[in-house]
Amino acid sequence: METPRPLSGLTVLDLTQIYNGPYATFLLAAGGARVIKIEPPGGEHLRRRAEGGFVLPFAALNAGKESLRLDLKTEQGREILRKLALKADVLVENFAPGVMDRLGLGAAALMAANPRLIYAASSGYGSSGPYRDYPAMDLTVQAMAGFMSLTGESDGPPLKSGPAVSDFLAGIHLYGAIVTALLDRERTGVARAVEVSMLEANVFPLLSAMSLLKPGAPPPKRVGNKHGGLSLSPHNVYPCADGYIAIIIGNEGQWQGLLRAFGQEAAGEDPRFRTVKERIRNLEAVDAMVGSWTAPHPKQRVFEMLLAERVPSAPVRTLDEVVEDPHLLGRGALERVAHPVFGDITVPHSPLRLSGVPVEDHVPTGALGADAGDVLRGMLGLSDAEVSALAEAKVI
Repeated sequence: METPRPLSGLTVLDLTQIYNGPYATFLLAAGGARVIKIEPPGGEHLRRRAEGGFVLPFAALNAGKESLRLDLKTEQGREILRKLALKADVLVENFAPGVMDRLGLGAAALMAANPRLIYAASSGYGSSGPYRDYPAMDLTVQAMAGFMSLTGESDGPPLKSGPAVSDFLAGIHLYGAIVTALLDRERTGVARAVEVSMLEANVFPLLSAMSLLKPGAPPPKRVGNKHGGLSLSPHNVYPCADGYIAIIIGNEGQWQGLLRAFGQEAAGEDPRFRTVKERIRNLEAVDAMVGSWTAPHPKQRVFEMLLAERVPSAPVRTLDEVVEDPHLLGRGALERVAHPVFGDITVPHSPLRLSGVPVEDHVPTGALGADAGDVLRGMLGLSDAEVSALAEAKVI
């Protein structure tokens, strides 16, 4: 008998777009929830970014979801959403604050009609406060949260993180808020509205940098790949024959292991390098010396040498190396699928693992509105003629 997934039986209406909200609902779908993705005519922004209607991020983030195209600018479309919300457990949206209220579809209206509905929203800065109406994208939130002030070299401009970290940090927190509210509803019978601000979801990763703040002193500056507090050395990326390797030394045992890995025990007797305090005083000399040891070797060979001594390190891998990674593929974190639009692609899977619950195979997202008939007939009891009439009126 197949083990049911933990969120089986729950119905989620997903009005989200781009990365933030869709990642939260992707995790809900991976957990077994029925997720119905509701998109406007033409599809949500991410679907529309590529000719033909799909891009790889859209395909990955919306796997396992049903698709319903619904025009909420029409009263018929809004009424259909109200009726669907009566049957749903969760509604998730990441529009700008106030958009759903202006449509008559906000938390107060929908939760009054269905007291068991959990209404989940995420926006850049939240539904209150002086920043409420600021437009927000991953780049702007990285800037506002201080991430960019800490990223880059000391003599260069602020830099964004390569990946869309602000969007996905918010999506993770939104998923956590929804599951927390579901548990609360199970225990108390009370459904709650939940909210996650992208900016607020980005505050906790700043903790180590916050610890460096001193009254009257300037804020921490960018230090590239060096330790943020300049209290560890080595702590950098070092050149190899075919790329780079990241090395961090957190204690004297690891320093000795690094020396042994390269047969450089004599360097440990140099008074400039004997203790971490001395190595920090001579940080540039340490980095130059370690770089001279790593440079002649391929990065995987250096990694193996350091691994043998339990020295924290990792090769700096390129994306093509990551998508072929046997560990990620072996654990199902990456999955090779035959997608109906992209052909053979590799997509990420949910990183959540529960004992006894197998990782589900990737279920490709269908064409825009492909599941409209099944959703409306199954949830609202509409007839084929009624579904056809709504399609003819371009409501669905």
